[in-house]
Amino acid sequence: MTPLPDSVKSLIEGKVYANFATLMPDGSPHVVQTWVDHDGDTVLINTNEGSQKHRNAARDPRVAIVITDPTSAYHMAVIRGRVSEITRDGAEEHIDKMAKKYLGQEKYPRRPGLNRILIKIQARRVIPPYTDTQRSNWSKGTSS
Repeated sequence: MTPLPDSVKSLIEGKVYANFATLMPDGSPHVVQTWVDHDGDTVLINTNEGSQKHRNAARDPRVAIVITDPTSAYHMAVIRGRVSEITRDGAEEHIDKMAKKYLGQEKYPRRPGLNRILIKIQARRVIPPYTDTQRSNWSKGTSS
């Protein structure tokens, strides 16, 4: 496992969205935008039990996540890792925490018959945010 740098944790703690990539049964990618959180060095994705991302992560633990600051496209992080656990434990309480962060509500609006799960991810490779406010040489099409 690779620890999450403080800059990545700080980014996740903001009201940012993650593009979460899993693998379909045929090996093709499935990418969905989702809420994101962390517990120390573990990345957390909360979803409905039985969702496509849940089914994919349960079958193949290899995942990738791109987290981008909505106010600055160059303030982003990339995480490649593996699902270490999928659990119902704490998922209902966690989605309420996420509702406060993303919706400003105390409780997440539930749909009857759907159970929440937490997908816990251990990073294997982390590219932290690029924090220089000037465009990098590669973004200009040159190399250094």
